Amino acid sequence: MTTTRRPAANLETVEAPGAMLTKTAAKGLAVLRVSLGFVFLWAFLDKTFGLGYSTPWERAWINGGSPTKGFLSSVEVGPFQGFFHSIAGDAWTNWSFMLGMLAIGVALIGGVGLRLAAVGATIMMAMMWAAEWPLASGSSNPVVDYHFIYAVAAVAIALTYAGHTWGLGRWWAKLPLVRKNRWLI
Repeated sequence: MTTTRRPAANLETVEAPGAMLTKTAAKGLAVLRVSLGFVFLWAFLDKTFGLGYSTPWERAWINGGSPTKGFLSSVEVGPFQGFFHSIAGDAWTNWSFMLGMLAIGVALIGGVGLRLAAVGATIMMAMMWAAEWPLASGSSNPVVDYHFIYAVAAVAIALTYAGHTWGLGRWWAKLPLVRKNRWLI
């Protein structure tokens, strides 16, 4: 005889393909998704417009500043120091970085393209981790720092269909292009 497990009567559930989450867990993941998306989107906005938090108005991208030159040219440790110095401030580096932050932020906040956003966030965080090289920079935790946590969070968000709660994920998943190319979820 086969038995089917059901959640306790007091737990409301949300089902995603191949998984089940409580509604509370789905809402928690939605908050994580929007929060992480805002981290990327805010960095894009601050570097573009010089909002005065990390980037002063004078060094804003729209004023001719470089969003990558200061950070990458000041890399002082690690095996990739020369590489990062060589690409600091290049137009392709600036555009790739800024468009990546914008795309990741918008995708996470909107709840669409979460697999691509997770890949992009993981690559960006790995590159930034390598630039800071916490293994030799005196970090309090040289492996699990905020770069690692952001990457893991982005992957968890994508794997749990977190865009379906308070996002456009369900609508996105029904689009013909996305239905034919599931990697776009």
